[in-house]
Amino acid sequence: MIAELAMDAGPIAGAETIDMQEGSPNGILLLHGFGDTPQTLRLLANHLHSAGYDVLAPRLPGHGTNVGEFLESRRRDWLECARDAYREMRETHSTMSVGGLSMGGALAAIIASENPDVRSLTLIAPYLGMPFTARAAAASHWLWGRAAGARRSSNPRSILDPAERAMNLGYGVYSGRLLFELWRLAAAARRSLAGITAPTLLIQSRADPRIAPEIAERAIARVGAREKRLVWAEGGGHIITVDYGRDFVFEKVEEWVTGHVPTG
Repeated sequence: MIAELAMDAGPIAGAETIDMQEGSPNGILLLHGFGDTPQTLRLLANHLHSAGYDVLAPRLPGHGTNVGEFLESRRRDWLECARDAYREMRETHSTMSVGGLSMGGALAAIIASENPDVRSLTLIAPYLGMPFTARAAAASHWLWGRAAGARRSSNPRSILDPAERAMNLGYGVYSGRLLFELWRLAAAARRSLAGITAPTLLIQSRADPRIAPEIAERAIARVGAREKRLVWAEGGGHIITVDYGRDFVFEKVEEWVTGHVPTG
């Protein structure tokens, strides 16, 4: 059982929403992963902002504060936050692109399927499927989840770079109910893939310990967009926006976005 359940207000230092909106007509919404924070997207956000885009990476509800708030958050909260952020950016930008990492990729897929005006979509190691054992645990969470409480969930192979792993602000925990929420969100995202019309890039590492290569291959095949591409990153684990090989990831994301929304 995890003891740190204090409900102190406010985000952890470094886990705040990233807001780089300075008047560009072209906006990019970036969405972070389950139990993690916008910190995992900061380097990518800096890269895209330097390329001439306005970038927003909101801190999702329950994330970046404390474990107690995380345990109370639900997929509807995360999805509504993403939807609200997209609507607010769309009001002030001529074009919108969307990207997401891990669970943020699932959210991004749903946003893109709901908004045919999305000009480009980037899915980075998107969480679109669970191993059988995790699915079984999620489905039976009502049997064991309350008694088990918050459980440790960390994998050193998610970030292979030890310096970046040490700096990560993610909780590294889950609960039965949160596992269920993630499972249902991934299922909704898979159903949304056929409705995506925006040009879609999916980029992932074959060494990803959380998302099997065949999940990425099936996902890109299901995407309804006529223009889509699967790229394999090298050197990193799951959170490839901060890991070894991240510069390759940044270059491919920028190349994809600028190919559909040029700046200047």
